[in-house]
Amino acid sequence: MIIAEILDDDVEQVIALWQACGLSRPWNDPHRDLALARASSTSTILVGRAKEGPSTVVASAMVGFDGHRGWVYYLAVAPSHQGRGFGRAMMTAAEEWLVARGAGKVQLMVRTENGVARGFYDALGYEAQATTVLGRWLERGTSEQTE
Repeated sequence: MIIAEILDDDVEQVIALWQACGLSRPWNDPHRDLALARASSTSTILVGRAKEGPSTVVASAMVGFDGHRGWVYYLAVAPSHQGRGFGRAMMTAAEEWLVARGAGKVQLMVRTENGVARGFYDALGYEAQATTVLGRWLERGTSEQTE
């Protein structure tokens, strides 16, 4: 797998990957999330492309630095490519991107019911933090939705 920043031609493949991995939610427009990350100098989307065959995106990670700590979202590996260490490689690339920008800590959120993801991150040395994530929708029509 070759890891690089997303290209314009990768956008639809990345969104299809997020959907195949169950990461998208009806209240989070993946096109908007992707465009916002690409438009900011403090975030990016890393993609992993398969070495074999055509330039197919098989992994992704959205990475951002808020000036205090780094965040990772949308870590995805195509179901057909899971179990090959691609998720670990994407997290390493995300962490390296953050370190290069001065981040001293990285955080991510995992849905409570996602035990598989929690096990993956536990194996990478991520630990539950002694904090509670609070949120509030700022857009109309989203007040009854959950993250």
